[in-house]
Amino acid sequence: MISFRDATVTDVDAIVRLINTAFLVELTFIDRDRTNPETVRDLMKKGKFQLAEDGRTLAACVYAEPRGERGYFGMLSVDPSHQRMGIGRQLIAGVEQYFREKGCKFVDLKIVNVRAELLPVYHRLGYVEIGTAQYDDPVPTKIPVHFILMSKRL
Repeated sequence: MISFRDATVTDVDAIVRLINTAFLVELTFIDRDRTNPETVRDLMKKGKFQLAEDGRTLAACVYAEPRGERGYFGMLSVDPSHQRMGIGRQLIAGVEQYFREKGCKFVDLKIVNVRAELLPVYHRLGYVEIGTAQYDDPVPTKIPVHFILMSKRL
């Protein structure tokens, strides 16, 4: 049974492990971990991580940050052993509800263009492409990449 809750600072190390495992597929274009404890702690000061747990096991997480009338979510991460079970969709639905409660009118996200498999997933959930942005990570990439910006009206 999957349960959901907001993360606390005691969850930082588990969140980092989960995100870095879920984002191993990005090693095709960049040589680094996706995140670290300092980054997760800093993000917790601006927004929150919602967790999905299978018993005592962290199955998935997502970062959510209200930004006025717009909400931003990122780092959606599902442990490989829990993928294709609908947990990611449930986390997104929870984030969208959280943003509605915060008075947001839109939800924004960004994906790296080489993660083309994500576009149809977000399209099915009602997100549309609204533009592109420069990939702003200071670590050089192996191939040229950029962000695809997506949004959904709540």
